[in-house]
Amino acid sequence: MRIEVEHETRYDYDAPVRLGPHLIRLRPRLDGGAVEHAYQLDLDPLPSMRLEGLDAAGNRITRLWFDGETRHLRVTARLRVDTGDGQLRLPRAEPEQQRVPLRYEAADAALLAPYLSGGIVDPALAPVADELTEAADGDALAFAELLSQRLHTGITREIRPSGAPQTPAQTLARGRGACRDQAVLFIALCRAVGLAARFVSGYQDRSAMDTDRRHLHAWSEVYLPGSGWHGWDPTRGTAVVDGHVAVAAAPQPAGTLPVEGSYFGDAGSSLDFRLEIRTG
Repeated sequence: MRIEVEHETRYDYDAPVRLGPHLIRLRPRLDGGAVEHAYQLDLDPLPSMRLEGLDAAGNRITRLWFDGETRHLRVTARLRVDTGDGQLRLPRAEPEQQRVPLRYEAADAALLAPYLSGGIVDPALAPVADELTEAADGDALAFAELLSQRLHTGITREIRPSGAPQTPAQTLARGRGACRDQAVLFIALCRAVGLAARFVSGYQDRSAMDTDRRHLHAWSEVYLPGSGWHGWDPTRGTAVVDGHVAVAAAPQPAGTLPVEGSYFGDAGSSLDFRLEIRTG
């Protein structure tokens, strides 16, 4: 699937400020056969220095430094991506490698440690994890599929354009949450049964909610032995195939923030964004 995105983020300040260093995570990850045909990052004001690289989680990042004062910062990303063959992204795993609670081989377990719970499970989540494990007959792939469907039908979706995610227990108790809340709950329940899971931000071809305005999206990925990372979107209740473009993935949501930085000065600030997504 061809997905084209134009995403503008604008910060306005009510007095001149000096911008500190900034980190941008808006360039697509080329996972699962995705092909990037175009990417452009426009900045106003222009930075005095700009460096491209990869962070520890494998995200393509841009680091920025600025001189002088400004009353605004505008970050505009334009991208065009082919997401690849959806059938090649469907999760598969050998039955003998996917029994939960999962035990990864030592080499994988060391690399996956940030994506595991370390044996700490929120007591509020344990009954749900046990129920799903029993329903899945201990199969990790079935567990992820059932969990995605459970959150899709059991959590009412809402839009919160900004702010940190709710805790998993809060989302479970409220029965409501934004996509990032559902993703965090999905991750916590996976980690409760020994499944390595991570938070992913990016774009989707269609909104899971009846709204004209589009938003940056969030979902979850699980690491299956012998198969690698595979995504599930609990706002849809399905596996992630060719309708999503990932731009950042990390053990925690804070590691996927699209724009991260600071400013110096005695000024208030406001944030607005514009997001257009086209498919073909």
